[in-house]
Amino acid sequence: MAIDAFGNTLTSTTATTTAPSSVTNPNSVLGKDDFLKLLMVELKYQDPTAPMDTEKILSQTSQLATLESATNTNTALTKLATSLSSSSQYAGIAAIGKIADTGSNAITLAAGKTTDFEMYFPSAAASGNVNIMDVNGKVFKTLPIGATDAGVAQYSWDGTDNTGAKLEAGTYYAESTYTKIDGTAGTTRVGVYPIQSIKFDSGTTYAKLGSGYVDFSTIKEITGG
Repeated sequence: MAIDAFGNTLTSTTATTTAPSSVTNPNSVLGKDDFLKLLMVELKYQDPTAPMDTEKILSQTSQLATLESATNTNTALTKLATSLSSSSQYAGIAAIGKIADTGSNAITLAAGKTTDFEMYFPSAAASGNVNIMDVNGKVFKTLPIGATDAGVAQYSWDGTDNTGAKLEAGTYYAESTYTKIDGTAGTTRVGVYPIQSIKFDSGTTYAKLGSGYVDFSTIKEITGG
């Protein structure tokens, strides 16, 4: 109810508008069975005095056969894609226990930060060094290591060189030369680790290398463990 400036009551009429209803077709896509039904209905209600042309019937039948063939092909391709995806996952599972090489021994040094990295020793080390280098192989930092058990070992680098000077942030490379328990020499580097487990997430396969997971497709080489 509304009142005008003179105190009179104003009566308003409200018009009701009905929105047009929308028609939803749940079967908006016709399949081969739908076309076959249409053909049967067309034949059922054709004029007996003027039957459908035989050539037209053959043409529609041929189109139905083509549609069915295309449907079967799409179904087969879908099953094949699912099968290939499963095969890829099984291939990852079969790699557990083998040695994966990511193809890079790079580590990243952030300004003012300590860089943590891991190395895998296939056999126990009696002594040795971890060398931090540039892309040309120039050694900036040597980290002596003592007796180290076989397996993945963790290291931290404070970003200084052998003189104690801070190096610029960027990409460096880490590898180790060591002496095994039996007295023979060995080498290892960042980026080579045993595959400990496989994880599947949103259609992607991940391999656990060291303490982290990497996309299985990024692994460059897998060798026997």
